[in-house]
Amino acid sequence: MSAESLSAELAGKPAALTRLAEKFPRWDPYAALPALLEDEPVQVRLVGAGAARHACEAAAARLRRAGIGAHADFSSSAEQPPAGEETLVVGVSLGGGQRELATVLDRYVARSPVIVLAPDADTPVARYADLLVPLRTGDAAVSGLGCSAYQHALALLLLLGHRLGAPVGGSGNFPGLLRRVANATQSLLRGSREWLPEAARVLDSPDGLNLVAPAERLASAGQGVRVLRQGPVLRAYAAETGEWSHSERYLAAVTDYRAVLFAGSAYDERFAEHLLQLRGAFVAVGPTPGRERLPGASLTVRYPGDSDPDVSLLTEPLVAELLAAHRWHHRP
Repeated sequence: MSAESLSAELAGKPAALTRLAEKFPRWDPYAALPALLEDEPVQVRLVGAGAARHACEAAAARLRRAGIGAHADFSSSAEQPPAGEETLVVGVSLGGGQRELATVLDRYVARSPVIVLAPDADTPVARYADLLVPLRTGDAAVSGLGCSAYQHALALLLLLGHRLGAPVGGSGNFPGLLRRVANATQSLLRGSREWLPEAARVLDSPDGLNLVAPAERLASAGQGVRVLRQGPVLRAYAAETGEWSHSERYLAAVTDYRAVLFAGSAYDERFAEHLLQLRGAFVAVGPTPGRERLPGASLTVRYPGDSDPDVSLLTEPLVAELLAAHRWHHRP
């Protein structure tokens, strides 16, 4: 892993997404789903470790909002719901966490239908799958940090949710969604020469970097924190926007608090007001409800489609990933 390989992987994201979009409709990763599920599942259990678990949490929340019983678990958890045909188990691997995921999937093999999302068929956990869904990142995954794998896994989980009854991509045009995300990703990459140095300056603090996001997109903060910690090895923390005023606010009172706010929560303005009262600073990503830009932000980063929750969920982690690469390149 290196700053150079991370930058190369991020630069390759738009092309990788476009290639994935071009696989459709000839390739349908869930074509065997009707045969796998004789009846609609009573519950969907998604399991993964690290960034894979963050993707599972976002997908499970989408399913629950559509009235489908779903939950995401640590693959290392000892508490396992009972197996049975009524439980659809979805295991997600981005390349790591193989031991924990294999342990939990072993409890469900031949007892529950099992779907595995993994880099390719050679991934060890692939052998547990009744239905294997390759992530198809191609040559994009060069850094060892799984940024492209995370993006593709989350996209394919949203597609699975769509097949189970949770709408995605507005009209349900999944390849169209992927192309919009590729366009948004390319826009962020091209514009980063202008906004990235200023964002890095605003967010520089001896007390680390905080990523704040609404509950439905908390996975974006989780993914960003993971890359910041694993790549340049920075102190980084995630928080939910509404919860921030009841927990992180007290930390901001005694530290040089700097944050990236993935905007879109009804509590964005309260977050900004409280943080500025405590002399903190933040960079906003995307629009806040009812406003194009959130007052008080030192900088606002926008990109095409950032008012679409599907596009935001799949695109916005790139801001934190680019910050990680920048800090890594400029580390003393």
